[in-house]
Amino acid sequence: MSDDTPGSPAWRAASRPPLLEFARRSQRPEGGFVWLDDTGQPDRDKRLELWINARMTYVFALAHLAGTSDTLPLVEHGVTAMSTLFHDDVNGGWYDEVGFDGTTVDGGKRCYGHAFVLLAAAAASAAGAQGAQALLDEAGDIHAHQFWEPHTGRCREELSEDWSVADTYRGANSNMHTVEAYLVAGDVTGDPHWHERALAICERIIGIHARSHGWRIPEHYDEDWTPLPEFNHESAADPFRPYGATPGHAFEWSRLLVQLAAAMEDPKPWMREAAEALFARAVEDTTEDGVPGLAYTTDWHGEPVVRERFHWVMAEAVLAAEALHAATGKALYAGLASRWWSEIDRHFVDAATGSWHHELSPSMEQSTRTWRGKPDAYHAFNALTLPDLPLAPSAPMTIGAQG
Repeated sequence: MSDDTPGSPAWRAASRPPLLEFARRSQRPEGGFVWLDDTGQPDRDKRLELWINARMTYVFALAHLAGTSDTLPLVEHGVTAMSTLFHDDVNGGWYDEVGFDGTTVDGGKRCYGHAFVLLAAAAASAAGAQGAQALLDEAGDIHAHQFWEPHTGRCREELSEDWSVADTYRGANSNMHTVEAYLVAGDVTGDPHWHERALAICERIIGIHARSHGWRIPEHYDEDWTPLPEFNHESAADPFRPYGATPGHAFEWSRLLVQLAAAMEDPKPWMREAAEALFARAVEDTTEDGVPGLAYTTDWHGEPVVRERFHWVMAEAVLAAEALHAATGKALYAGLASRWWSEIDRHFVDAATGSWHHELSPSMEQSTRTWRGKPDAYHAFNALTLPDLPLAPSAPMTIGAQG
């Protein structure tokens, strides 16, 4: 493979600096990281969002661990924002959204954002960022005592500001990112409970629910974890809770299962079976003859519902293919990874800015049906970084050796 072949280690290495340079523009001098538009300018109509701040902190932590100069201050900038701007000093935990003046926009406490705080705090702690250990300690305590439900083996979705009332909705998306955060937290802290909880989530959402639905993952549930297959039927393109199956999440779960299995001394045989089955179903449901990219959502028969192509779906597809190839050695996965890297290079990489286009139409033109702008670098940076690392332990513990 030549150095300029899309997806080669050299190609990925050359692609990381321009992506990071774009990501640096999100730093807000007054605190936190802002939502960027397509050109890399702050989107003034967007407030400060917890998930963006946590993801950017994680990205800059990996960059620092890999030896990129001048990124540790950006990690500490993110840690400070999560410790002050977003932090609920009265009840603990973090607000999802705050105004530029520091006012709270929404007092609810959500698993999705808190999972990314835990992920970012663990990566920042591994990077040696000031204040990161205290953030990690609190994030771990909050997740363990407010979101984790031992009797269901999964996490609650949302609670009131004072933690007294829990929403009845349960979601697979937040639990998926919780698995990711628990993997990293377990590696950084050495506490085996995090990996045990990650496995419990996978056993139920994938081993039970996805398996019983033909490896299409039910995303939405009631408080008893009964699937809600018609949830958001009228809002099919919702960015966080779309109707139907989300094949990009199947790729992501597939990759996480492979990583979790690699981290275990005695992985369960069903884990690789499930990872390969999720991957195969997602490929079958999203691949359209003559159309590059992969569809965002499908119905329960595998027919595309939202056909827009998202950069994060491509990132997770190629990451799953790379992980499965590393785990199995099967040429199928290497072939698909090569195909998708070429499509990423041709259609998604924005040569003018170094970032990736976040959403394209089925004709591969820029689209804003679901997203606008380029909010964060998390999926793209993972795609450009993880394939060069061992499957386990997670990136913050191994990336330094590759820097």
